[in-house]
Amino acid sequence: MSRKEKSAETEHALKAAALRLFAERGYLNTKIADITTEAGRAAGSFYNHFAGKEELLQALLNDIEAQADVVVEGPDHNADFTDPDAVRFHIEQYWLSYRKHWAVYRSMQQAALVNDDFARQLGEFAKQQLRDIADHLDGFAAKGLTLPSTPNASLAMMFQLTTAMVQGIEDGTVELTDKQAVDGLTRFIYRGLTGRDC
Repeated sequence: MSRKEKSAETEHALKAAALRLFAERGYLNTKIADITTEAGRAAGSFYNHFAGKEELLQALLNDIEAQADVVVEGPDHNADFTDPDAVRFHIEQYWLSYRKHWAVYRSMQQAALVNDDFARQLGEFAKQQLRDIADHLDGFAAKGLTLPSTPNASLAMMFQLTTAMVQGIEDGTVELTDKQAVDGLTRFIYRGLTGRDC
């Protein structure tokens, strides 16, 4: 195995170990030494790949974003939120990603509580997500539809509600299948955005 391959294997092992530990213990209760032990790597190997735990968490988030970009750029993507199927597609993709990567998203929230720089990065990440889909509301005026608030706030409501529902599922306060959750959120959000039933 080449040095480059070994380095990539170690980075993958560290990320996988961090994911397991973040899911089991939470971000704040996981130390770098715990990650290297779980990965079966020397303690110093961590710093060959990441400056700290926050940088590792950012790398995990970047991996999730890269996966999401592949889905969003696919043939099923529809960028017109006047169409309920487009709203459903985005809610479903966001929902499934959030459920699959719950440990990372929860870790991001925990990291933001104790690290002001990471909190700012998280805020910028959220703003960028909204900017990336701002054009999905462009067709509203032409169809005589009025958003419930500003475009930015309307999209924020959509994603904040979806995030809160995932958290409710994860902490056990809400009991729904993924399909039930996506169906309900689609109906609720589409009506909220357009004033129409879907």
